[in-house]
Amino acid sequence: MGRDNLTWVSEFVLLGLSGDRQTQAGLFVLFGATYLLTLLGNGLILVLVWLDPRLQLPMYFFLGNLSVVDICYTSSGVPQMLAHFLLEKKTISSARCGTQHFFSLALGGTEFLLLAAMAYDRYVAVCDPLRYAAVMGPRLCAGLAGVSWLVGLANAAGETAVTVRLPTCGRHVLNHVACETLALVSLACVDVTLNQAVILASSVVVLLVPCCLVALSYARIVAAVLRIRSSGGRRKAFGTCTSHLTVVSMSYGMALVTYMQPRSTASAEQDKVVVLFYAVVTPC
Repeated sequence: MGRDNLTWVSEFVLLGLSGDRQTQAGLFVLFGATYLLTLLGNGLILVLVWLDPRLQLPMYFFLGNLSVVDICYTSSGVPQMLAHFLLEKKTISSARCGTQHFFSLALGGTEFLLLAAMAYDRYVAVCDPLRYAAVMGPRLCAGLAGVSWLVGLANAAGETAVTVRLPTCGRHVLNHVACETLALVSLACVDVTLNQAVILASSVVVLLVPCCLVALSYARIVAAVLRIRSSGGRRKAFGTCTSHLTVVSMSYGMALVTYMQPRSTASAEQDKVVVLFYAVVTPC
C-alpha cells in the first residue's frame, strides 16, 4: 500500500468486556472494590516497610518495589476501565492510548524482573544463609531493583515506538479493555513483521530469561531443602518461598502462554483475561 493511502486515527474505541448495561454496572462495583483493595493493601505494605525497622531486609525492600509497581500498574488502566463502564462513548485519544501502552509495558516488565530478583534473594537466604547479609547488601539490592526498572522502561520505550507508528487506515475499534500491544498491532494495515520480532524479543528479555532464572533459583532451593534432615526445617524453608512462588507461577504462566505462543492460536478474549488478571487480580 502506498504511503499516500496510509492514515492514522486520532482516537480509538474500546469494546471492553460487555455491552450490557447491567453487566457493566456489576463489573464496575466488582473491579472498583478490587482496585480500592489494591491501593489500600499495597499502600499499607509501603508504610510498614518504611516505618518498621524490623522490615529493613532485602526481601521487604523488593516487596516495597513490587507494591509501587502494582499501584502504578493498576492505576494506569483500571480507572479508565471503570469510567468506561459508566459511559456510553468508550473512546481514548491516540496520545493517551500510547501513554497507557508505554506504562503498562514498563510496569509489567519491571514486575517480572523484580520477581526474578526476589527469587535470587530467596535462593541466597535458603542455600547460603550464613553469608546472606553479606551477599544481599544494600548496594546489590539497589542494583537489582535499578536494573529491573531501567530494563522495564527501555523495553517499553522500544516496543511502544514501533507500535504507535503503525497506520490503521481508518480502523479504530479495539476489541479490548485497554491499549494493549497485540490489539493495536491487529489493527495495522501494513506489514507487521518488525512488530512481531520486537514482541518476541521483548518476551524473551522480560519473560523468558527471568522465568528461567526463577526456575534455576528454585531448583537449587528445592535441592538444598531436601538435604535438610528435619521435617520442621524443611517446612520452614519452603514456607519462606511459598507466597512468592505462587505469584511467580501465576504471573509468568499466563504471560508466557499469551506472548510466546503463535498468533494463530491466540484470541482477543484470552488477551483481555490476561490484562485483567495483571491489572486487577495479581496486585491484590
